[in-house]
Amino acid sequence: MPKRMSEQSYLVLLALAEEPRHGYGVVQAVLALSDGDVRLGAGTLYGILDRLVAAGQAEASGEVVVDGRLRRYYRLTDAGHEALTAETARLRDLARRAQRVLTAAPRPALGQA
Repeated sequence: MPKRMSEQSYLVLLALAEEPRHGYGVVQAVLALSDGDVRLGAGTLYGILDRLVAAGQAEASGEVVVDGRLRRYYRLTDAGHEALTAETARLRDLARRAQRVLTAAPRPALGQA
């Protein structure tokens, strides 16, 4: 069974699936993909990117100097696409099971916790 992915790692891979991005671009894409719920700080983002690169799921795809600052771009690898596809399927299956349980479960009476 493949290792489960954190929500943050999943969203970073999803952001990279759209196109190669530099760090700030990944942060903005994750913010949009999560409807503003997930805000990545620089330390968190680069820790995730380092782990994804080490796992072969993402790779550096070039560097550009903009206003005197280096921007390193990252892109999804084939292994990253496979991991993202597998995690999406796992989450979809979990959501289906949850919907079946919620549909079958009696609703609590008003005022009960």
